[in-house]
Amino acid sequence: MSNPSLIRPLVRKLHAYVPGEQPKIKGLTKLNTNENPYPPSAKVLAAVRAATDGRLRLYPNPTAERLREKLARLHRCKPENIIIGNGSDELLALAVRGFVEPEGRVIRGPNQKKSGTRKARPSEVVQFFTPSYSLYPVLADIHGAAQNAVTLKPDFSLPSMAELKRVGWNFKAALTFITTPNAPSGRGYQTSTLAQICRAQKGVVILDEAYVDFAAENALKLALKHPNVLVARTFSKAYSLCFQRVGYFIGPADLIAALHKIRDSYNVNGLGQIAAEATLDDLKYYRANFKKIIATRAWLSRELTKLGFRVLPSQTNFILTKPPLFPAEKWLQSLRGEKVLVRWFGAPEVRNYLRITIGTDAEAKVLVKAAKKISNR
Repeated sequence: MSNPSLIRPLVRKLHAYVPGEQPKIKGLTKLNTNENPYPPSAKVLAAVRAATDGRLRLYPNPTAERLREKLARLHRCKPENIIIGNGSDELLALAVRGFVEPEGRVIRGPNQKKSGTRKARPSEVVQFFTPSYSLYPVLADIHGAAQNAVTLKPDFSLPSMAELKRVGWNFKAALTFITTPNAPSGRGYQTSTLAQICRAQKGVVILDEAYVDFAAENALKLALKHPNVLVARTFSKAYSLCFQRVGYFIGPADLIAALHKIRDSYNVNGLGQIAAEATLDDLKYYRANFKKIIATRAWLSRELTKLGFRVLPSQTNFILTKPPLFPAEKWLQSLRGEKVLVRWFGAPEVRNYLRITIGTDAEAKVLVKAAKKISNR
């Protein structure tokens, strides 16, 4: 017999993050979760196999020291400017815990009328654009923080500084997330535009660059220049290590040190550390894959456009596209009937679109063939 009263009211009301479908049947073309279609390099696979020995009984390095040192050389900073996480998602959650106060309630005297909740203080606010990574509001809810979600422009570009002031952007928010390039739109943002926002913010800004290896530019220099800016990176999307869950933040040493205080003692598994280290030793292989994915992205965009799809410009390993003839949700089901998985979101800003991961050339051709078949019914 269940007893809901044993669970915190906040958790009872929580709407958990919904990940993309992980199919349990074979034979599907999986283009719904933005995984890299190419495997890790042979050097990475060999390094992981070689590490499956007696070391499995030991705890991994608690700070992923060797990986931090390699990343510091790559990004021309110091190891103390880097923290490694169990995927960048863990670090996003740590940032909410480390930089944001849970939202308070009104404290009333005996003669005061009940007035509900007070307006959130800036120190209690998690801020982000919408649409963007749907984990951000979930992390705020888990922590009991206030949210300030500000809508992107209709073309998913960032509002200007003057527009931000008009639409309720909070320049004093404790924590601001900016997904760049944006998900789910795929739109890239100029570093100069991001720099304006970073300079104006009083609180911490996290530039979430999960897809930046497929983009024309990155904003890493902002994290090494400004005292309130962190850049989030991951080995999942571009480096074919979703299975191992390794991500990192780069930024000011004092912010990184604060996050080290609240992370789990051994938060990144040893095989993940070894795989990520080996990845950094074979960047030539991965950069060649980036070029292949970008080329396939261009081809797929052209072919879908010929079929009447409206494909938005993308700087990621996916595209957002508005399909013709009938609603996007129906296209989702029709493509699934053809054994092709894509992603659909019910949020008002994107419910008319499908998000499609860029797979191999062969997978892209399967998608186009299925789309032609559906269009001709």
